[in-house]
Amino acid sequence: MIPVVEIENLYFSYNGISVLKDVNLSIDQKDSTCVVGPNGGGKSTLIKIILGLLEPTRGTVRLLGGTPDEKRNRVGYVPQYSNFDPLFPVTVMDVTLMGRLAAQNGVRFGFSYSKSDKEAALHALEEMELLQLAGRKFSELSGGQRQRVLIARALVSASEILILDEPTANIDAHVEGSLFEIMLELNKRMAIILVTHDLGFTSQFFESVICVNQVVHVHPTSEISGELIQDLYGEDIKMIRHDHRCAAGGHVAD
Repeated sequence: MIPVVEIENLYFSYNGISVLKDVNLSIDQKDSTCVVGPNGGGKSTLIKIILGLLEPTRGTVRLLGGTPDEKRNRVGYVPQYSNFDPLFPVTVMDVTLMGRLAAQNGVRFGFSYSKSDKEAALHALEEMELLQLAGRKFSELSGGQRQRVLIARALVSASEILILDEPTANIDAHVEGSLFEIMLELNKRMAIILVTHDLGFTSQFFESVICVNQVVHVHPTSEISGELIQDLYGEDIKMIRHDHRCAAGGHVAD
């Protein structure tokens, strides 16, 4: 089985400053993994290299068996921030259809989406439980609904990998939980890579954790401990465990 992401002996420097060094990483089909690390540690740089938006200083990157430039249109990407003009009357359907642009040979004068484009967008919105909002203005949605629209936009390109950058940063805990449930369902057919600072969810939803602070280490979620996090961030942080529950006889591991 060919890994969906394979990185070997990768180094990246910016203006002579080392950002990533000696990175070796392999992510298999239907893996679920989160990327954690301090600000400036190289998380975003690593994601941009996987997407082919940055070239490594040296080393190799394989995406779905090819180069990132060749395979990027088979990756769904949900950015951390989505800047939009609230006065621009773009609808939920309009935003979702934007995910089909990668399949086109550029947007030409007189360009229009095909029937299959629209069917794919409607299917993605249905999967995100947003079909009834297809005609609603994007600016009228809640933060959680907008996040699901952006996931729908990422899915319409027939993605085999879904990469999400801090998808829970601006939503409440209830919406966050439903978003993770959606990702669990999507993980049945594609690899999920999620960048996060919320370590409390790692043990509940992900199989492995990619720790990034110039160097990269991959751990099963069961190995995440306070000592490991302190080594990664260089200081103590608070972390809530979600794989334990209180019982009459004390704490019980799920």
